[in-house]
Amino acid sequence: MSRLGRRLAFDYGDVRIGVAVCDPDGILATPLEFLSTKNPALKQSILHLCSEYEPRKIYVGLPLHLSGEHSESTSKAIAFSEMLADLVSCPVELVDERLTTSSASISLSQAGVNAKDQRKKIDSQSAVVILESGLAKDRE
Repeated sequence: MSRLGRRLAFDYGDVRIGVAVCDPDGILATPLEFLSTKNPALKQSILHLCSEYEPRKIYVGLPLHLSGEHSESTSKAIAFSEMLADLVSCPVELVDERLTTSSASISLSQAGVNAKDQRKKIDSQSAVVILESGLAKDRE
């Protein structure tokens, strides 16, 4: 796959879905506004993002236990990725997201974001970590 072109990443959660996008060169990952899982127009919001950014690939975080075992969250993320694959024309790939929330929290703390404000940003910052992991894997 060509390295040029934007990619999107989603961090699926029961309430919010974190979203991140990279630049066309696949170097800089940027958090976007999270999506509400309960929004009846969720699919339209995703289509709007895809129309705006024209991603060449989409990554979805795959939540696993530290042991690598699946959980209830794993099944939900897989179902979300399958819905995405049916909705969009680009490839959708699952990316191991173990410890992404911890990593995202550390990044936000280092940027001076307090714990209260982190709750509003953690999902999309986790999507940034997922995106960076997916991009690194594709570079291998």
